[in-house]
Amino acid sequence: MTSTPAPRRRLANIGPIEQLRAGRLWRRLPQLFIGLYLFGAAMAMMVTAGLGMMPWDVLHSGILRHVPLTFGTIVTLLSFVVLLIWIPLRQQPGIGTILNALLIGPSLDLTRLFLPQPEHLGWNIALMLGGVVLNGAASAMYIGSQFGPGPRDGLMTGLSRVTGASIRLVRTLIEVSVVAVGWLLGGVVGIGTIVYAVGIGPITQALLPVFTVELRTPKHD
Repeated sequence: MTSTPAPRRRLANIGPIEQLRAGRLWRRLPQLFIGLYLFGAAMAMMVTAGLGMMPWDVLHSGILRHVPLTFGTIVTLLSFVVLLIWIPLRQQPGIGTILNALLIGPSLDLTRLFLPQPEHLGWNIALMLGGVVLNGAASAMYIGSQFGPGPRDGLMTGLSRVTGASIRLVRTLIEVSVVAVGWLLGGVVGIGTIVYAVGIGPITQALLPVFTVELRTPKHD
């Protein structure tokens, strides 16, 4: 006797009102907030490790050299700049989109206040690798809560939809571009940047089925 495989949970493309009406808020809202905080904490871990940042953080660190703002503030401001690019792409924001833009930067700054600076290379490597793994888990948590993509993820999916190019190609082009601009501005590029670029996709993909919350199916008359 063979067992029937469980149906695969899919990510919904719905607006804010539908997101709230889709049920299971008791799980989805805490998962969203925890995922967003851990995303910022993972960014703080990689920044503190000093072995190379996530592609977008290379750009953030480059901008940081030229303006009197905190790292987290730059992350927040650039999130809203990216959201402006959504307008011509007709990308639909969700509740998680706005909370992503508002909370990840402060989460990063808060975590850096109590995160010690390692004095030995081995601890820096461990902190960097932990940041990559935690970021993948946090991404799966906040995306799986089904409240919409973050500004940068939405830019990727919007460009893919408009141009017809694959997600992989669009993401690669975006990340190469932001790393190049960030490096020209003096941003920090290192082995951590490469480890993140190679590892974040498989980690998030592996954990997304675990954290994707099945939404309530609307009833039809």
